[in-house]
Amino acid sequence: MNPRELDIQEFDYPLPESHIALHPLAQRDKCRLLLRRRNGELEEHLFSDLTELLTPDTLLIANNTRVINARLRFNKPVSGAKIEIFCLEPESPADYERSFASTDSCSWICFVGNSKRWKSGLLTLNLIIDGKAVELSAERISKEGNASVVRFSWDDTSVTFSKIIQAAGEIPIPPYLNRETEQSDSQDYQTVYSRIEGSVAAPTAGLHFTPELFESLKKKGIECEELTLHVGAGTFAPVKSETVGEHEMHSEFISVGKDLIEKLANGDANVVAVGTTSVRTLESLYHLGCMCSEGKNPDEVPQWYPYSPSHPDLTVEESMKNILNYLESKMLNKLVASTRIIIAPGYTYRIVKGMITNFHQPKSTLLLLVSAFTGGDWRKMYDFAVNNGYRFLSYGDAQLLL
Repeated sequence: MNPRELDIQEFDYPLPESHIALHPLAQRDKCRLLLRRRNGELEEHLFSDLTELLTPDTLLIANNTRVINARLRFNKPVSGAKIEIFCLEPESPADYERSFASTDSCSWICFVGNSKRWKSGLLTLNLIIDGKAVELSAERISKEGNASVVRFSWDDTSVTFSKIIQAAGEIPIPPYLNRETEQSDSQDYQTVYSRIEGSVAAPTAGLHFTPELFESLKKKGIECEELTLHVGAGTFAPVKSETVGEHEMHSEFISVGKDLIEKLANGDANVVAVGTTSVRTLESLYHLGCMCSEGKNPDEVPQWYPYSPSHPDLTVEESMKNILNYLESKMLNKLVASTRIIIAPGYTYRIVKGMITNFHQPKSTLLLLVSAFTGGDWRKMYDFAVNNGYRFLSYGDAQLLL
């Protein structure tokens, strides 16, 4: 099957607005969990049943990214026009960690709302951070397609940009919720294990986990590991082209520690990925190792690289050893790269043996990813979920796919 030729209309389904969850359940792990077994049979469970459903040899891998307060609202002086700046990714310094640690200025690639009303000049916000008054300024440096480069600067060098956006911004909840951000979203829209700042959207399959559930998994002997993918705004972009081949995937930052790569190097790990972001990272990792074998720098997985006729087609063990050799040669303890990979029917999964995921939007790349994993069973699962009142999208119910 050539994924480029797939008609996106084949991945549409009716999603009643009443099925879109606007808020999470009060108890995270009491949402419904639809299990699809390897033979295609469906079973209904609660998310808290996960400990019983996973085998002790499972290596559970989750995305530890943390959603930043990416949406900042300014008013233009004199006219009072409202300008919204949505931070997408750092531009200078381009490294996330260094950008958040900046103490006087940094530049970010941003979407600018009401852009026509802000062609030049400084926008300012007066903030109180750690009991001190801080003035934040924003200057539009350049325009790049639909986005702009915005330089932020502030007048207190004891304050980091991390603290700036924490004080000035708000959590950017998904646009399909069709509501304003509420105070509760600051906690609800973060996983309990989030710690690496950088996402503009949550890895939502992880929202169902609780400390108690992790303790239960640990007691059963299930090993839990972390990696990082900073979720970009492109995750919400539906496929608008007629065929999948015309859709351009966005780039996302990934980081995987050497210890986890060593565990994957055996090639037989029973990997269950928490969320499509973890799936994308793990599968991208395999292809980065393949790129090493071709003498290429493992810095970004191109969108269609997995489907190339000249793909090296290594074993997982060979691929991981290539990455370990690369890290050794550079004296690095983690692989930092980016990925544009698109996973669609026709893709061969290399590392992921199971996944935990929510129910995704019609005609989305995330639905394509699920379809590639289930061999086309997605429609049976989604029809069942719609007909049985499951809650959909970011704050909705979950699936365990084996």
